[in-house]
Amino acid sequence: MNKTVIYEIKSLYRDDFRVWGYEFGEGEQSVCVVGPMRGNEVQQLYACSQLIRRLKEMEEKGKIKKGHKILVIPSVNPYSMNIQKRFWPTDNTDINRMFPGYDEGETTQRIAAGVFEAIKDYKYGIQLASFYMPGTFRPHVRMMKAGMENVEMAKKFGMPYVVLRNTRPYDTTTLNYNWQVWETNAFSLYTTTTSTVDKVSAYQAIRSILNFLSKEGIVEYYGHDGYISMVVEDTDMVSVRTRKSGIFESKVAVGQEISKGQVLAEIIDPYEGEVIDTLISPVDGSIFFRHNDPLTYASTAVFKLIVGSR
Repeated sequence: MNKTVIYEIKSLYRDDFRVWGYEFGEGEQSVCVVGPMRGNEVQQLYACSQLIRRLKEMEEKGKIKKGHKILVIPSVNPYSMNIQKRFWPTDNTDINRMFPGYDEGETTQRIAAGVFEAIKDYKYGIQLASFYMPGTFRPHVRMMKAGMENVEMAKKFGMPYVVLRNTRPYDTTTLNYNWQVWETNAFSLYTTTTSTVDKVSAYQAIRSILNFLSKEGIVEYYGHDGYISMVVEDTDMVSVRTRKSGIFESKVAVGQEISKGQVLAEIIDPYEGEVIDTLISPVDGSIFFRHNDPLTYASTAVFKLIVGSR
C-alpha cells in the first residue's frame, strides 16, 4: 500500500488541507474509488476505510493481479468532515458540483480540478455517494444516462438494483458525469444511510466492489456473488409526497412490499398531536426510499416506490 497526497492547499492558521489517496498494486490505472465529498457522509467514509483495510490484506496475500493499480480516496472534503458540515465550511459550496474544476477558481473549484487531474484516466470509477434528501435507500448502483452507461457491467456489482436516471443540467458538473466524458466507466454506489454507520450495508458495498473487481480480472476474490440486479428507470418510480408539514411517522420499512391503498405514514400536528395527513400507497410495489427525519415539510417526496405486482 502506498499512501500519497492527491491534492494539497497550504493553510495560514491550521493544518494544511490534504486529500489522501491509498494505492494498491501497480501498472495501468484500473480502478479509482472515491468516498465522501460532503461532511455528513459518515457511512461512505466508514465503507472506504474498511475497503482500504481489506485491500491492504489482499495485497499482502498477493490477491491483486499484476498490471493493475487501484486507488481509494477516503475523503475529498476532510475540513467539512471535521466539523460535520455537509458543504464547504466557508462558502457552503458543494465540491461535487464543481467538476471538472478550475485550478485558478474558487477553493472548491481548485479542489475538484486537483482531484480530477489525478483520477480522470482510470478505466473504472466508483463513487460512494449520498442522496440530497435525508432518508434510507435500498442499496443500489446508479448511473446517469449520458450515452456512455453500461448496464451489463453495472450488474457485475451484484447489488439489488441498477438505477438509470436521465441527466439534468446540474449533473454536468458532477464527478460521475465528467468521468464518463473522459471515457471512464463510472458508477455511483448508494448504501442505506449517510450520516450514521450501517455496518451491514457498508460491508455489502465492499463485497459488491470486490465482486466487480474480481469479475473484471483485477483481484482474486471468492465471495458471495450478490443479487441478480433488477434494472429500474428513475422516472418509473412513484413518489409519494406530503400535503402537510409536521412530525413524520412511518408505518413501513425500506424493502417492504406494499399494496395499493396501504397506509405508508402519518403526519402529526407538532403542537396538538392530531393526525393531519395520512399517506396512502397509490400502487402495488415495494419501498425503495423512505424519508427518515422526524420532521417533514409539505410537498416533500417522503417515499419512492418501485411498482410491481404482489
